[in-house]
Amino acid sequence: MANAPKKTVLSAAPAEPAEPAASPAEVVAAPAPSASSPMFGAPAATLTELQDRLRAAAEKSLAETRSAYVKAKVAAGETADALETSYAAVRAGVLAINAKALESLTANVEANFDFVKSAFGVGGFADYVALQGEFARARLDAVAGQAKAIGELAQKTALDSLEPIKAQVAKGFKLAL
Repeated sequence: MANAPKKTVLSAAPAEPAEPAASPAEVVAAPAPSASSPMFGAPAATLTELQDRLRAAAEKSLAETRSAYVKAKVAAGETADALETSYAAVRAGVLAINAKALESLTANVEANFDFVKSAFGVGGFADYVALQGEFARARLDAVAGQAKAIGELAQKTALDSLEPIKAQVAKGFKLAL
């Protein structure tokens, strides 16, 4: 046990005498601080100010939220109108393209029947080859014209259908800026 660490004993410092605790009778008999005392006057006024500020901020936030809701509702309505207008333009364009395609088909079928009637009336092979050459040239010109007309209708349809959406997007960017 010679190598065992030595224990040191700390002596307790003498305690300072504590103030005597107030008796329950003294606590009850002590006057309660009033609201007009300086200790409670300032916090009460600050609390009222804080409540007023919070109420004002909440009312302002509510008004701004209502305003934003109205703006969003109007923008959504305008966007829906633009989409409806665009859809109507697409519908009208597709109807025009279909009508033009049907017209082209009818013209091509009639031209083919006319060629067959003419082919039965030719006198020889040379006349048939000449008739076939003229028919092919006429059909190529007609098909090129028909394709051009349908292409123009498709382009017009695309432009007409995109115009309302383009205007709405531009309006949205103007409002955002």
